[in-house]
Amino acid sequence: MKNNTTRKEKYVFIETFGCQMNVGDSERIISLLSESDFVETGEPEKADLILLNTCSVRDKAEQKVYSSAGRYRELKEAKPGLIIGISGCVAQQGGSALLKRMPYVDLVVGTHNVHRIAGIVEELRAGGARRSETELYDDLSPDEYALNTDSYKGKVKSFVNIMRGCNNFCTYCIVPYVRGREVSRSLIDIEQEVHALAGSGTKEITLVGQNVNSYAGEVSFPELIRRVCATKGIERVRFVTSHPKDISEELIRLYGEEEKLVRSLHLPLQSGSDRVLARMGRGYTSSAYMASIELLKKLYPGIALTTDIIVAFPGEEAPDFEATMSIIRDVEFDGIFSFKYSVRPGTKAQEYKDRVEPDIAGKRLSRLQELQKEIGKGKSRALIGTDQRVLVEGESKADAAELTGRTPCNRVVNFAGGRSRPGDIVDIAITGAYSNSLRGECL
Repeated sequence: MKNNTTRKEKYVFIETFGCQMNVGDSERIISLLSESDFVETGEPEKADLILLNTCSVRDKAEQKVYSSAGRYRELKEAKPGLIIGISGCVAQQGGSALLKRMPYVDLVVGTHNVHRIAGIVEELRAGGARRSETELYDDLSPDEYALNTDSYKGKVKSFVNIMRGCNNFCTYCIVPYVRGREVSRSLIDIEQEVHALAGSGTKEITLVGQNVNSYAGEVSFPELIRRVCATKGIERVRFVTSHPKDISEELIRLYGEEEKLVRSLHLPLQSGSDRVLARMGRGYTSSAYMASIELLKKLYPGIALTTDIIVAFPGEEAPDFEATMSIIRDVEFDGIFSFKYSVRPGTKAQEYKDRVEPDIAGKRLSRLQELQKEIGKGKSRALIGTDQRVLVEGESKADAAELTGRTPCNRVVNFAGGRSRPGDIVDIAITGAYSNSLRGECL
């Protein structure tokens, strides 16, 4: 137990970029730093430590990191004792060169060394030299996924990493180079973490990995889900991200067997053109993708489906793009994360010379996003008049007098909460629909 009379709390501000793997890593970083008396703050001006947990999957995301780091430089000039660090994929990619590029940055910690951040910070506070730790390891360190579960008390939702790395080497993707090859956590480690989180009050678990379908622990991925669903205190289970070539009928049918497995799936399409998919090295065809989607919709008509799409991949022609648009119309995704192709150093697609003109790429992306916007509006309006089971997460960002939560299909609902508290699952009548949220009333 901490003795607060002799130990002074310090403040950490962490800015997270990119995927849910990074969100989970940031949670873990905060958890480990709490053992060194760091308390998270939402105000960088108050911080003794600022960390940027970064993403390099696209050039734009990478440039955002450099822009943010530059803003924090001014804080360090006013507060010399402030420590600034960079972790995640940009750190892994840039390594010690980032220390030269940004002399105000004190530590650079790659994707396999997140668990060492707390120790490195203590060394820096004691006068240690600026450091870069970016070695990649073939195996998992025993303490790589250690947690201080006390820091999770009152946290309704938590991420649990079940594996790291990726073996797919899609031609556009930098992830295998910055996250390493696939390695899975042991079943007992995952189960112990889930039980500890449940004991701390977590109600929803999201199992995360670059490709969760290729989990290679002591049991299959569907069996792992069954065991997590069986955990007392856990009410909802999700997973992300799945690769279309690896999704199995057993996994699809699991949605009908496990009540706690919410009917929501993120399944990245990337392109509706078989020619483009082949150049991307995705390992499936559009018809194979649609076969999985059609089975999901047949078995579970209300399932929420989201996806990723890259527009203007090298060599994409008008018919290729229209094939993508056709699938979007057919599936009617609940949400799409869509981006223009971005060249990533060291990837095979970097060598492709038949780049799409920027103005054409921009127009295609705008068309796609406008189509999805209309689909999303229709789906939201269709929920008006329905009753939804909502997991209460906390105060609404729009109005502190109200509460916010999510449906099993991951839609945000704001409502007057009455006696509801975070962690409760309440029945809500949906009365209104907006671009990014729903409005409801307690039943």
